[in-house]
Amino acid sequence: MRNGFRAHGIRIRRLRLHADGRPYDVDFRAGEVTRPLSVIAGAFGTGKTTILEFVDYCLGAADHPRHPEITPRVRAATLEVELSGTPHLIQRPVGEPSAHAYVTQGRLDDPGTATPERRPLRPAGAPESLSSLLLSHCKLEGVRLRDAAETDPLSFRNLMWLCFLPHDRLDGRDLLFESVPMKQLKLSQVVDVVFDIHDDHAIELGRRIRTLEPELAAAEDHLRTATAIVAELAPGEVAELEEAARAAKTELAACAQAVAALDGLARADTTFAEDLRERHRAAARTARDASTLLRDRETQAVRMTSLRATYADDVAKLIMLTEAGALFPPLRLDVCPSCLTPAVPGERRCATCQADLDPDDAGPPDVSGELRSARARLTELTRYLDELEAGIPRLRAAAERAQEVESRAAADLDAATAHAVTPYLAQRDTLARRREEAAAALQRAVDGLRLRHGLRERADGAETMRVALAALHAEAAAPDRVAAAAGRAAVVADLGARYRDILREWRYPRAEEARVADDLTPWARGKPYPAASPGGRTLIALAWQLALFEIAWESRSSHPGFLLLDSPRKNLGPKEVDRLYRHLEAWLAGAGAGAQVIVTDSAPPPAADPDVVVRFSRRVDRPPYALIDDETD
Repeated sequence: MRNGFRAHGIRIRRLRLHADGRPYDVDFRAGEVTRPLSVIAGAFGTGKTTILEFVDYCLGAADHPRHPEITPRVRAATLEVELSGTPHLIQRPVGEPSAHAYVTQGRLDDPGTATPERRPLRPAGAPESLSSLLLSHCKLEGVRLRDAAETDPLSFRNLMWLCFLPHDRLDGRDLLFESVPMKQLKLSQVVDVVFDIHDDHAIELGRRIRTLEPELAAAEDHLRTATAIVAELAPGEVAELEEAARAAKTELAACAQAVAALDGLARADTTFAEDLRERHRAAARTARDASTLLRDRETQAVRMTSLRATYADDVAKLIMLTEAGALFPPLRLDVCPSCLTPAVPGERRCATCQADLDPDDAGPPDVSGELRSARARLTELTRYLDELEAGIPRLRAAAERAQEVESRAAADLDAATAHAVTPYLAQRDTLARRREEAAAALQRAVDGLRLRHGLRERADGAETMRVALAALHAEAAAPDRVAAAAGRAAVVADLGARYRDILREWRYPRAEEARVADDLTPWARGKPYPAASPGGRTLIALAWQLALFEIAWESRSSHPGFLLLDSPRKNLGPKEVDRLYRHLEAWLAGAGAGAQVIVTDSAPPPAADPDVVVRFSRRVDRPPYALIDDETD
């Protein structure tokens, strides 16, 4: 930010309500720079508070405003914010409250091309939640709040108690959520977290002790069981096992070298038989080729026999068809097939119905050509099959001779090399036994070492837990709370002094008696704030909230850096309102430079006119009518 202002935290730049056909915008910028003070002015019922509530909704509130002019029109709300100086867009649907928000880098007029990141609202402590994102830009991600003996993750909704002062807390008696004790406790813790004086050390120690004690008991139980198992197996001591492993590895290496040397000697001593090996390889190839040729011829003979039988069957059928004409006379009709009148011999037509009584009689078909072709093929097949069957005995004899030659060559090779190889085989068997024994010894040593190392790791783990638990007990027995208590007392004193200064500036009666108690309750005129009048409670609530905001900002704490004030003129007169605005202007121009305050006011003083970002008139002739400016009924 400009003028050296800090960029950490959150700044609200623009709000857009998306409706069908058009958007409704509220801009909190002056040019491209976020305004220090933004005033939303307008008559009652024009949507001033609605703007702050939609800002809160985009920052994770459970629900959004449901006014009649909102729900039928608006379908989504987008908040343009700066997160640690970088513009982001946070969008949530309007209608049924959504459980997610969509976050992306960019501006409303230049959303960029990045895909929106879907962030759930619950659980707030999840790393991917909207709360975790917002808290990370306030340096508060991962902080937990204590709740009795348990802890809950800090939520950005808790932090909004210090960023948003709604009108119903201004003049009431529930400024610190006194009606809900747990909420009041959390508010106090949130203040401590923001000022970095929260002290959950004792609770964290207790939680760690409760977690570590059962873990230590389980580790000791496992150690006892493992010790008993190792003692029963008796693998030996670590030094003995390591020495056995080294000896076994040395033996394995020696065996490998001896086998390699032995193989070299065997190859050198058997080189004289190279001619016999070559003769054996040639005989084996010849035997293999002869066997293949024999198998091929026998397969062909089987197939040709089946094919010859098929052709012989075809020839027989053709002969039968040729002889059918001589065996069976032509068909003659004795009765008319149409009218069943007896036929007159020699007449070709029926005398009654003139039907044709002389059927076609062409005789049997002529298949002499097919018969000759079939007989020729049968003859050729028979001749080829006879040649195959005649050559098979010769091929079988040749295959048997080649097999005998290969067998004799193998026997000659074995006989020639047996005297040279046999001594090496005996030595190789001896080396194999030595290698197996060494490998078994190495495995036993490795298994024993694994048992011993596992037992040592369990013992070391149990001892580490024992030492850590003793240290936690010692720390819990003598905790040092002096520095934390002094830090909190100093913060409460600073808050009380600023609260008193603000009331004195606003000319509150007996302001010098004002103070903030240790539980953060504001006092005035010697009494806690609920005893004041409605107007007095409004001033006290404003002074207390502003004191927290100003001290947090000036001390570079983890406050987000913005404050929303809803209708601060409640129960106040013009002079008090004017003093409030003068105080805001002076602080934001000085020690509060870089912070942001947004105020809704029905009639801000003239001095605040330069800070008015929008003024709703509720008059048709003076736009804008209201936030939803075309809803003028």
